[in-house]
Order: sequence, then structure tokens, then C-alpha cells
Amino acid sequence: MNAKYSGQCLCGEVRYSVDIEPVFTGNCHCKDCQKSSGSAFIPAMIFPEQDVVVSGDVKYFESQADSGNMHKRGFCPNCGSQLFARFSNMLGMLGIKAGTLNDPSSYVPKLDFHVGSAAPWDFMNPELPKKQGAAKN
Repeated sequence: MNAKYSGQCLCGEVRYSVDIEPVFTGNCHCKDCQKSSGSAFIPAMIFPEQDVVVSGDVKYFESQADSGNMHKRGFCPNCGSQLFARFSNMLGMLGIKAGTLNDPSSYVPKLDFHVGSAAPWDFMNPELPKKQGAAKN
């Protein structure tokens, strides 16, 4: 049986699977996500970490987010793909970057958040709700 959500890094050394629905899905437009991804936003899915099965070694780097909270980003140490996120204000939760899904069509964002920091050239889906600051769970 296939996992509900599965994905991997670019080289395939790090893989993950999850059999439950995410607690949250949304596109983060904060400056941290823009700089760490090199893009306009990060499409994020949040799951209880205990429900995510990860194979392969993940290298985490920590930085202080715009909010003042600590944010750890998880990368494949072989190819450098950014796959995961851990947040000091969301203990026990794991963020998954939706661009790493094997089936990207399974990602359905519920809102755009930190839109006050959005790049001026970013085009957001007008049908999604917008939140100026951080999304509340």
C-alpha cells in the first residue's frame, strides 16, 4: 500500500512517507522562506513528526526567523535539497516542503501567509485566503 504522502530529495538519498492528512498546508511568503528557497514562497505542509517516516541522513541548520523563534531547516547532505522544517514554537511538528512530494498534485494549500513580505513580482492564487502575518493553527 502506498503512503498518502511521500517524497524525496533530488538524489533520492533522503525519502519520507506520511499516512495521515497534514495539520496545516499553506504558502509562506516571509523573507526567511524567500531567502532559504531562492523563490517567492515555500509551499509547506505540517505534520506531527511522530507520523513521518524518514529514511536517510538529514542535516539541519538553525536560524532565527522573522518572528524571533528558532527555525531548523533539514537538507539532504548529498544533494542539498531542502525537505523539512522544525519550529521552536511548534514542538513535535515537522514541516515538509511540498515541492519534494513524489505527487505534487496531492498538495492543496489552504492559504497564503506572511503576504505583507511577499515579493512584488509574486503572483498569488486570488482564490486563497491571505494572512498578513503568521498562520494560526
